[in-house]
Amino acid sequence: MYFTNKNNFFHGIMFHHFHDDRIHKKSQGSIDKDDLYNLIKYIGKKNILDAEDFYLRFKEKKLKNNHVCFTFDDAIKSQFDIALPVLDDLKIKAFFFITSSLLTRTPCLIEPTRYFRTFYFNTIEDFYDSFYTVLANLYTYNIDDFFLKNEKVISKKKKAIPIYTIQDIKFRLVRDHLLRISEYENIILQMFKEKKFNFNLIKENLFLSVDNLKTMMKLGHVIGLHSHTHPTFFENLSYEDQLSEYEKNISTLTEVLKIKKNELKYMSHPCGSYNNLTLDILSKLDVKFGFRAKMTININQGMKKINNSPLEIAREDHAVIIKMMNGSNSVS
Repeated sequence: MYFTNKNNFFHGIMFHHFHDDRIHKKSQGSIDKDDLYNLIKYIGKKNILDAEDFYLRFKEKKLKNNHVCFTFDDAIKSQFDIALPVLDDLKIKAFFFITSSLLTRTPCLIEPTRYFRTFYFNTIEDFYDSFYTVLANLYTYNIDDFFLKNEKVISKKKKAIPIYTIQDIKFRLVRDHLLRISEYENIILQMFKEKKFNFNLIKENLFLSVDNLKTMMKLGHVIGLHSHTHPTFFENLSYEDQLSEYEKNISTLTEVLKIKKNELKYMSHPCGSYNNLTLDILSKLDVKFGFRAKMTININQGMKKINNSPLEIAREDHAVIIKMMNGSNSVS
């Protein structure tokens, strides 16, 4: 059974990457169409509400503890090629939260980096080793000392997010807390150069296109905001930079999709990172409903309950559900 005393409240299900036997290769955390069908069966299709219905029931205070909705982050092409046919087969309408720089000539590096580390290295550990080598060549940070000072943080994050390895957590700490954004991007671009990787040659297989988004809208799925460049630690940004991220997100999507600003009233927080400034900005931009990336109360963010506000709705990662499925034969 999917619902337990740990998740017995309405929430979103968060998806990112999918794989098949053709274009989209298997990568860390990705699932295939059969996994998605099985996951839907495991949750119970009767418990899965369409995106707009989920919001309307929230607004009317009619959501039940067993109600969930499906959300897809980042504007990833495999979602269109693999997940969308499953959703349409089962008549499920989902939220798709779009990182809008991926629709421009200067996309952010999050998806190219994921592809790069998956297909240009034998293992994820090889990627991390190369990353730290380039970092040491470009900058003078003492990585060992940084990890020593953050031992408790690493241990705490491992308990909170068991699907991450210790190396995954260390890498994210370096990326999000030690390095400046420009420094991190310099390292990644240097790694691209060393491996002769040009993501422009394969970006049509990485990112959703404008036509893809228009097709999804015609099918009844909901397009929402996910920032412009997907900063991995959004709460570290200044008020002005946070505002700019969402203003660009809105302006880009309204322009390319030929829609009105008030049609973009849903969002999800990139990497689940936000603060009170973010919530204030979203409210001023008239965003009505938002999802975070955790299923626990974060008292450091001033939360008092699990779905603390309309812009802080909990989500479960599909990888956690797959792990639950593998440990149980029960179906709700």
